[in-house]
Amino acid sequence: MEGLSGEIPFWIAPYDIKADAQVDTEVVNLVKKLSNQGIKAVCVDLFDLTCDIIEKHIGIQEMISLEKSLEKAYFKDALQSTINIHERFIPAIAALVKEKQPAMLFLKGVGKVYPFIRSHTVLNNLQSSIKHIPTLMFYPGEYSGRALKLFDLLEDDNYYRANNIFSQKR
Repeated sequence: MEGLSGEIPFWIAPYDIKADAQVDTEVVNLVKKLSNQGIKAVCVDLFDLTCDIIEKHIGIQEMISLEKSLEKAYFKDALQSTINIHERFIPAIAALVKEKQPAMLFLKGVGKVYPFIRSHTVLNNLQSSIKHIPTLMFYPGEYSGRALKLFDLLEDDNYYRANNIFSQKR
């Protein structure tokens, strides 16, 4: 589907955090089902990607050592600097999409990377890199079409560019 201006829409599938393990399983099953129907989808677990980037650039053990030795705010800064949303994180997703050439991109693991990676930041930055395929983020919380509410508790920045997949007419 296309948005009103012809752009590829971003979709959010909100769900209750209590169903997180079930959603993980269902996303894997959805990717397989789509593949069986000839539709290639790639699913990126934001936590797994974060761990890969940390391992490549500093090492998980070094990051654990930093966590033990730094105050919480400094550790969060060190973690975000290592992940580097603009220079490492988003380019890694874009490279995977370029390599795999999927028809759809799924994102999961939003709750596992909070607070050092924010979902609206990922979506805002992906829109400049991933324009040619639809993107669906599985979001553990509420999405009103205007605001994200992680875990049904934590207000995130307003985000207007995605559609709630469950509120679309069929």
